[in-house]
Amino acid sequence: MISRTTIDTVFETARVEEVIGEFVQLKKAGSNFKGLSPFSDERSPSFMVSPVKGIWKDFSTGKGGNAVSFLMEHEHYSYPEAIRYLAKKYNIEIDEIEQTDEQKQHADERESMYLVSEFARDYFQKILLEDEQGKAIGLSYFKERGFTDETIKKFQLGYALNEWDAFTNEALNKGYNLKYLESTGLSIVKQDLLAPNGTKQFDRFKGRVLFPIHSMSGRVLGFGGRILVNDKKAAKYLNSPDSDIYHKSNVLYGIHYAKQSIAKEDTCYLVEGYTDVISMSQAGVENVVASSGTALTENQIRLINRLTKNITILFDGDAAGIRASIRGIDLILEQGMNVRVLMFPDGDDPDSFSKRVSKEELTDYLKNNSQDFINFKVSLLMDEAKNDPVKKAGLIRDIVISISKIPDRIQQEVYVKECSRIMDISETVLFSELAQLNSKVQRDNASKPIQKSQVKSAPISSPNPNPNKDPNEPPIEFLYPEAAQFQKTLPTQKVDELEKYEREIVRILLLYGNNSDEFEDYVAEDAVDGNGRRLKKEKFINVVSKEIYLSLQEDEIEFATKIFREVYFEVINHLNQDEVISIDGLVNHPNSEISNLVTSILMDDEKYVLSDWDKKGIPVKKGIDVQTKAVLDAIYNLRRVLIEQKIKSLIGEMSESERDLTLENITNYTQLKIRLAERLNRVV
Repeated sequence: MISRTTIDTVFETARVEEVIGEFVQLKKAGSNFKGLSPFSDERSPSFMVSPVKGIWKDFSTGKGGNAVSFLMEHEHYSYPEAIRYLAKKYNIEIDEIEQTDEQKQHADERESMYLVSEFARDYFQKILLEDEQGKAIGLSYFKERGFTDETIKKFQLGYALNEWDAFTNEALNKGYNLKYLESTGLSIVKQDLLAPNGTKQFDRFKGRVLFPIHSMSGRVLGFGGRILVNDKKAAKYLNSPDSDIYHKSNVLYGIHYAKQSIAKEDTCYLVEGYTDVISMSQAGVENVVASSGTALTENQIRLINRLTKNITILFDGDAAGIRASIRGIDLILEQGMNVRVLMFPDGDDPDSFSKRVSKEELTDYLKNNSQDFINFKVSLLMDEAKNDPVKKAGLIRDIVISISKIPDRIQQEVYVKECSRIMDISETVLFSELAQLNSKVQRDNASKPIQKSQVKSAPISSPNPNPNKDPNEPPIEFLYPEAAQFQKTLPTQKVDELEKYEREIVRILLLYGNNSDEFEDYVAEDAVDGNGRRLKKEKFINVVSKEIYLSLQEDEIEFATKIFREVYFEVINHLNQDEVISIDGLVNHPNSEISNLVTSILMDDEKYVLSDWDKKGIPVKKGIDVQTKAVLDAIYNLRRVLIEQKIKSLIGEMSESERDLTLENITNYTQLKIRLAERLNRVV
């Protein structure tokens, strides 16, 4: 595990404009930089980088953060991978947190396997490009497949000499341990009593062209090798065996090269083989990955789900292969993703078709010929079922089973209607069948034993009025304790307004929380002391963040929106520890949601730079002119909204038996609302 010291050093050293400048063309815009969004197609810049604040913001997609979050968004690195990337870029030595001997050994062994695999990749490509046998056999094969030099180098294609131990001997001579050559599957080690050390080793991929298989971040995990001679005893394709670093059911070929295009295009094309991926990428369709001949797995689907919700499966004309792959459609649907299917003309596959047509023809075909899974199943199986009522009923039931896998009930209903239309069967029958399937799933789940780790205490909460909020969030803490019982009927129309003022308070804390300003106690016009003398307003100096904290604490107000509550807790934590809000600590927070919100607020004013309003003579008001008024207005408005919610809930729950008491409460809350309106100079 990377130490906190190393992480802090990385954040202190990394310059956000330098990191992003490697991926986005940036132009100077005052004290900032601007450029075209790398996350969407656009003609006018909406991407802004602030070197002073050390953050970036993409106004077209709403994404933002620091240098680390950019790498996580753009390169789809994990947090540790992004830190390691920056440490390498800025020559920062990575300090690992103390681990047990067993943990160290396991980490060292994994790293050794990565290093051996990367050496093998470089060795095999060098053989392909420089060795006479490699050029004559391996390179010629790739050229015959239509791959350009640029494509061969991009996908790091290689060739293993047709000799029993050429690679293994080279690796051993370079100092690599036979243990890791064996554990990665690059070398096969067998017992041989006649050998000097009692073992004999062979190259697994002898005489094969090689396709390195990469992780999402680009590390070499294993290889796929294709034999080039007719040998009935040898498999046409051979993959690295599963190891500590390579699990074929968790990996998709080409994901490292396709990830940015998948996220940008918001769709992923799924093919079967290595050459399908390479040919389509070379033809200009880069958002394509392969399951490498294995049946599609849940982990592979989740890998795509990190990048997009939309998958299109590409099939050739092999009907037997298509039937074997239909199960993958249900797996995709279970993950809540959208799946479409496309079939190429007879005799074509993604590899051959992408070479036979132009890029425009390829993209048009992909766009215009994909089907949803219902139409696909019908077109595939209807011919053999149309004259057989039993088979037709089985096909309909098969489609309904697929629909039942979809977690979204609205989508289920849409697909039921589509199935009804295509198969000429009543919706009532289909819905009845679907209800039975859903009930069976619920019964099966209920019969499973519940693990203790799955049991959570049920929070006291109302029906969630805002779909963007976590339904398991704790209830809002109201100004007045007795209001909690009316929480169930909070009006939905006020939720956005509540979030508006919560966000405003967080904004003030971030922009001005460390500043001091003059405040004054509120005193009503008719307020008098014990001697009947009119009370005077007292002015005092306080830190903005402390004044907000004390005001919210006084009325026991807790933010209703999860992300605002989390940021507020972080701010209060900073105040308790250091008596100052650390903006850098929030921008660089490991929780990406907190980092993104803070970045978004800090970059709000920078969007005006993109349009150059000042140069066009259009004045733009930035920030707030009077801190004290902004602070008090935000707090008073938050109280006002909560009181309005309280009044509406009382009206909604009024009963004849408690009518007088309820009316009295409504009157009291209305008086509070009027007093708040006076402070806000509003008319009630």
